[in-house]
Amino acid sequence: MNIHQQKIIPSIKTLKDFEKFLSSSYAHGVLLELHISQLKSVFQYARQCGKNLIIHTDLIQGLSHDEYAAEYLCQEFQPCGLISTRGNVIVKAKQKKVLAIQRIFLLDSHALEKSYQLIEKTQPDCIEVIPGAMPHIIREVKERTGKPIFAGGFIRTVDDVERALEAGAVAVTTSNKELWKYYEIN
Repeated sequence: MNIHQQKIIPSIKTLKDFEKFLSSSYAHGVLLELHISQLKSVFQYARQCGKNLIIHTDLIQGLSHDEYAAEYLCQEFQPCGLISTRGNVIVKAKQKKVLAIQRIFLLDSHALEKSYQLIEKTQPDCIEVIPGAMPHIIREVKERTGKPIFAGGFIRTVDDVERALEAGAVAVTTSNKELWKYYEIN
């Protein structure tokens, strides 16, 4: 999987975002905030356009956020990956052989330590660090876990992207279409 070739992984919040993603040169994108009833058609269009989708399971409306939902998503839609804050979803994604991305929210030192414990238990393929505009923490998480890091949240400028990448993130997840355009390969 060459997801690490993209500096930006578009985060898709709306169907209008999805249309923009389909017409872009990006191969991989993250689905956020979609209703479960939209998934079938979204995946059909994505496949027709040669696009690979990662599902943020915690944000799919109308779906429970547990290992049964993860199993359903993997079997029914065969996404290239799942993102979740929940350990049981990450474990199921790994069992189903899709990219398992553990999302961690860094509110304070206690949350960071709890996240390290969860990562040790779930052994995700990648970690998404939220907020991603903290280069020193990106560096620390990468060094401590040895996992590829995606940076997301509060990434607003090209400088934010570059600092995250310099700190060791392999990519930045963002819904900012100006950043999609700036980093798009033509």
